[in-house]
Amino acid sequence: MKRENLILLADAYKYAHHKLYYPGTTQIYSYLESRGGMFNETVFFGLQYFLKEYLQGKAFTQEDLDGAEGLLLQVFGRDDVFDKSKFQYILDKYDGWLPVKIKAVAEGTAVPTGNVLMTIENTDPECYWLTNFLETLLMQVWYPCTVATLSNQVRKVVTQYYEETATPGSEAGIDFVLNDFGFRGVSSVESAKIGGAAHLLNFNGSDNLAGSGMAINYYNAQKVYGLSIPATEHSICTLLGKDGELEVFRHILKTFPTGIIACVSDSYNIFKACEDYWGEELKAEILNRKGTLVIRPDSGDPVMTLVKIFEILFDKFGYTVNGKGFKVLPPQVRVIQGDGVNYEAIKTMYEALKQHNISAENLVLGMGGALLQKVDRDTQRFALKCSSTIIDSKEVRVEKSPTEMDAGGNITESFKKSKAGRLKLVKINGTFKTVNQSDNDGLADELHTVFENGKLVNEISFEQVRININNKIPVA
Repeated sequence: MKRENLILLADAYKYAHHKLYYPGTTQIYSYLESRGGMFNETVFFGLQYFLKEYLQGKAFTQEDLDGAEGLLLQVFGRDDVFDKSKFQYILDKYDGWLPVKIKAVAEGTAVPTGNVLMTIENTDPECYWLTNFLETLLMQVWYPCTVATLSNQVRKVVTQYYEETATPGSEAGIDFVLNDFGFRGVSSVESAKIGGAAHLLNFNGSDNLAGSGMAINYYNAQKVYGLSIPATEHSICTLLGKDGELEVFRHILKTFPTGIIACVSDSYNIFKACEDYWGEELKAEILNRKGTLVIRPDSGDPVMTLVKIFEILFDKFGYTVNGKGFKVLPPQVRVIQGDGVNYEAIKTMYEALKQHNISAENLVLGMGGALLQKVDRDTQRFALKCSSTIIDSKEVRVEKSPTEMDAGGNITESFKKSKAGRLKLVKINGTFKTVNQSDNDGLADELHTVFENGKLVNEISFEQVRININNKIPVA
């Protein structure tokens, strides 16, 4: 499949920058950071995808360049903005291989916000303009980083409630607590791929096949990590109308007499379905199954609905009380909440279960748009800024330090203040800290070269990325 035309993958205003950089400029050195936001740390992930998909090898061709020229002449309506010779130089001298060097922290690493995650610089003085020309494309790494971070933070919440309420030994179930339901809710197939793979760093439950494919194709995953189960939707459960819902439920159990099966049960009355159909008519069949029925509500207030459903299910199917004093349904019955699920709602739901003496192991989750789509570049405040340049053979430290007015009319320093100089990421007493390359000589730089002059360097596997997340989540 032909690649996208790299020459056109930039914001239009960047095509004039080769003229606007100060005369004598021969190098631009820039860095990426997450400046803070929803969470106080960011999981770095997804760069290898962009390097493989768009930058490695021959990044563009003569055909790409000729085609871009005509379009850009129309975009600007003048012939003194886009300079074809800048790209022609890369074609003629490097056969389209990009003369840039990119260093980055190991993918999967959770780094406190406000630290450098990646640097990029040109390796040919004629291509000083190329560094930040690539910003538009490389900045999109914010998306997989943010999804990986969000998913990781959800795992921390789930783990907390398992530790407080769940039966010892049930922790293996955490891998399947949060399921990716987001394929249909994202803006593109590429988003589904990238975001889906980011989620699989933390959990194994996923209906998003694109995520598993991305992990295999771009990170050489040795197996499929996104696992799923048979499950119904409303088009199945409403086929025989309201009076035929019980018969549809019975058909579902007969179709899959063993293993896990999930069934949406709110087509008409979720409480009647739990009390009369699952809890009476089909109770014996459910308890005699070698597997688990997962009942899915899909409407109403999540907390109030879940508490009521568990009240009914405990009454109908019974329960045990684990060593921590929390109720656990028989293993043949569980509940999945897939509506209204987001980070804050997850905390609220599990806290409500805890307050009602219900173990976290009774509930799993499906998360769609809130996992893959309701994030943006400012969720973790990503920015890529120039911090060093060479002008007339002299290195110049570069930074921005804007002031801003707050709601009270006070002039303060902006959080958008950038770093200056050539940077490295070090660990001091186990904590990441960004310093200048000339500082802390005895400490190793956690940024490693991953791309140089068109070549992918230090390729990482999906298995290793999973291990790298705080070294806390084992490969399942």
